[in-house]
Amino acid sequence: MTKKDLRIVYLGTPEFAVAGLRALVEGGYNVVAVVTMPDKPAGRGHQMQYSDVKRYALEVGLPVLQPEKLKDEAFIEELRSYRADLQIVTAFRMLPEVVWAMPRLGTFNVHGSLLPQYRGAAPINWAVMNGEKETGLTTFMLKHEIDTGNMILQEKIAIGEDENVGSVHDRLMALSTKMVLRTVDLIIECENKGVPVPTTPQPEGGELKPAPKIFKEDCEIKWTEKTAEEVHNFVRGLSPYPAAWCSLTIKGQQFENVKIYSVEISDKGALVVPCKEGSVAILELQVPGKKRMDAKAFLNGIHR
Repeated sequence: MTKKDLRIVYLGTPEFAVAGLRALVEGGYNVVAVVTMPDKPAGRGHQMQYSDVKRYALEVGLPVLQPEKLKDEAFIEELRSYRADLQIVTAFRMLPEVVWAMPRLGTFNVHGSLLPQYRGAAPINWAVMNGEKETGLTTFMLKHEIDTGNMILQEKIAIGEDENVGSVHDRLMALSTKMVLRTVDLIIECENKGVPVPTTPQPEGGELKPAPKIFKEDCEIKWTEKTAEEVHNFVRGLSPYPAAWCSLTIKGQQFENVKIYSVEISDKGALVVPCKEGSVAILELQVPGKKRMDAKAFLNGIHR
């Protein structure tokens, strides 16, 4: 079997998932179809918007499936018609067994953490928010419980002390192109040798840190409940998206839903906020209806 013989269905939605798909297409692998989320209205005009994966798939002429429900019989039959040998999942929703068990070689997932840590929808954010010094990618075979399957490959990267989640996301996205191809090549090699793909069960025991989906209410900075270091990690773990936020009272003026993009642990600066322990200086912020700006420019605008 060669990479042109292996029939692949790729499942994903955001920009992060496009990297692996592009690597497969440009590498000459046989991607026969793509599965992504349905189009949804966005913006003031509520115009229907494609997912990043759909946009790329259409550019390169790949069939696109967009099921509302993954157990829908019509979708299952259409998916089965592509006769996939292998499915690859990157940043997609939880799959029912009828989907992930369909290909004869199974389905593997590309997850943005060093499993078993940070199972869930937002692993990159939570790793940075928790002040981790390293994170990485794991490819693993899907099974019933989410993000618990046997691991195929894993690779680490360091997280800088002041690095935000946007930067870590982009570096992991670049790494995913190599991880996807390495995993597929290993599967092809094992298939040609007639041996199972070598996998490793995820370690059990010890404290596991979850990575649940993040909602707006989770992004509020509670200054008096967090130390300066915790606030620093919290802000960079949510910057630039979805962004930490708070209310600020400055010179008698109240500002609501202020997005905070960067801070430093310091008791000196244009805009210093005390925390449970220590203080942070806000470096970059955005008030509703205004552009993102540094703290000094924000204060200058108030003083006029």
